[in-house]
Order: sequence, then C-alpha cells, then structure tokens
Amino acid sequence: MELADVVRARRMVRRYDPARPVPDAVLVRALEAATRAPSAGFSQGWDFLVLRTSAERTAFWRAASADVDAPDSWLAGLMTAPALVLCLSDPEHYLDRYAEPDKGWADRDPARWPVPYWDVDTGMAALLILLTAVDEGLGGCFFGVPPERHVAVREAFAIPMTRRLVGVVSLGYAVPHPKSPSLRRGRRGLGEVTHWGRFGSPHPSPSPHPSPIPGE
Repeated sequence: MELADVVRARRMVRRYDPARPVPDAVLVRALEAATRAPSAGFSQGWDFLVLRTSAERTAFWRAASADVDAPDSWLAGLMTAPALVLCLSDPEHYLDRYAEPDKGWADRDPARWPVPYWDVDTGMAALLILLTAVDEGLGGCFFGVPPERHVAVREAFAIPMTRRLVGVVSLGYAVPHPKSPSLRRGRRGLGEVTHWGRFGSPHPSPSPHPSPIPGE
C-alpha cells in the first residue's frame, strides 16, 4: 500500500478473529519497522515483549486487569487479539547515552530533559507497528495498562524494574465491531490545530489544506 493509503486506513481495532494467528513473518516485519523509529541521540532505549500463545496472553490479561473474568465489551474485544506487543522504554539507556563525551550530560540528571523522550520515542515505535499492521492487512490498537497493574505485569513476565510500560499494541485480523462513540466528536480540522508563523495565525491561503483523513 502507498503510505497515504496506510495512514488513511489506520484505525484503532478493538475486536479480532481469534482463530487467525498473526504470522511470525508479519510480527518480525512490524518489529523491524519499530526499530526504525527516531530516538534521541540514536539511543534506541526500547524493548518489545511479544505475547502470542494463549497462555502468555491469558497471563497478561490477568496481570493487567482486575475485570478479566467479567470484562466489559471493550476489554472482551481486545482479549480476542491473537498477538500483543508490550512497548517498554528504558530511561537509563538514554541517561547513559547522554553521559557519553559527545553529549556531555555526565550528571545523568533526568531534569535536563524537556519531556521523557524515552517514552516519546517508544510511542513513535509503537505507531510504526500499527502502520505496518495495516500495510500487512491486519488491524491493531494501542492501549495503556492501569498504573496500579504495572508491577503485576512486570512480575508476570520478568520485566526489569528499569523499564517503563508505555503501552501495548494488540494485533490481529479485524472483525466488524461498533465504532468508538468518541468518533462522534469529529476530527479537528487542520485550520483549527495548525498555526503559521505565530500561534493563532491561520495559513495565509484561503484553502491550503487537503480533505480530512478519516479514521481514529
């Protein structure tokens, strides 16, 4: 698919065909794409934990949710995903990298960072996984784990305490399901969210923007 088509087709898929596993070759391509994400200082401080067996996925859902035995429709849909990718960031990797001579932040002080780039970069890697899934004919969804469940997830999969659980990508072959009610809010147009030269200044041309891209 062309990149523009992939971007337009991407949406958050919350229900999958549990009888159709994600081919390993597709998972590998998605993970390879993730490693092409930008990272500050080329730190690449991320890890990706892939869960694809029934036992692994069940262990994740039991660790990540208190409602796994009586899930609501959202959780029940996500639990049909045949593959999960936990996206982990490694702040220490970034602090180590920026303490090197070419960067010079030898004090390794996180306060030097305007935002936690370890999480930002890992989020961009997750987006590349989602886009690769669309390009391969699959669907995906990025979702978070409640903070109070992070320790349980770490313990279930021997994830080091130095890693931050930025989010999880569910992957699989999409099946029809109701659209998110949030879509009723509509997509904010470029004229509303873009500013040219000064915050609040519109583009000088009367119609500089293409048609909105559908999806979520």
